[in-house]
Amino acid sequence: MTPHSLQTWRQGPLTVELYLDKPSLSQAAARFVAQSLKQAIRDQGQANMIVATGASQYDFLASLIKQNDVDWGKVTVFHLDEYIGLAEDHPASFRRYLRERLFNRLPFAEVHLLDGNAANVDEECSRYSALLAERVIDVACIGIGENGHLAFNDPPADFETAALVHVVNLDEACRRQQVGEGHFRTIGDVPPQALSLSIPAILKARSISCVVPGQRKAEAARCTLEGPISPDCPASALRKHNHCILYLDTASASRLAKVA
Repeated sequence: MTPHSLQTWRQGPLTVELYLDKPSLSQAAARFVAQSLKQAIRDQGQANMIVATGASQYDFLASLIKQNDVDWGKVTVFHLDEYIGLAEDHPASFRRYLRERLFNRLPFAEVHLLDGNAANVDEECSRYSALLAERVIDVACIGIGENGHLAFNDPPADFETAALVHVVNLDEACRRQQVGEGHFRTIGDVPPQALSLSIPAILKARSISCVVPGQRKAEAARCTLEGPISPDCPASALRKHNHCILYLDTASASRLAKVA
């Protein structure tokens, strides 16, 4: 049974749904994603999705793999980003994360992974961009970083780039978040660069599910919803998308004037 939201409102075209806690918002987001995929399969015989990683996504992915009414064999999956130069079997590798939590658990039609160990990262960006350009993404499952980033597009993000995938430099706040979530021992262990889908690439998705739980994301939620739409808060770009739902819990919504 899908939990009921405590509060729902619109911020421009963006829909915001507030839930009691992380499990509740994760279940609601999983149902929305499942419905989006099923509709795409009904309409076109197959579906394409993007999935994010990070500690904030654990409960969401656990709920997603329980959506037994989706024909996963007709779904192709991409992922958002990957560190450059990090071994694929490293505990912080996003390829490893997604294999363990998602790709090895569901029988997807195809899985396309960004190779952060590619000999030529520019060629890898071109390869992955070509794969994305061949398809329309039906639903993107994303989160927001503590510094407001989308994927690894740290502030100030490029809202106008024509690139679908690019190399990005990770700022200190982003790298500290990775340490704080337990992925690395020290900030010096965090790779300084990553491959990332761009902001325009994410906004090309027909639907977006953005899962943002926890007190550590409260300031990011505030800048996303109540600040200006600005590269200084990359996630504020979601307010320009016509079919995006931002899922918050009481902790991540705790600094919003709308909720206070």
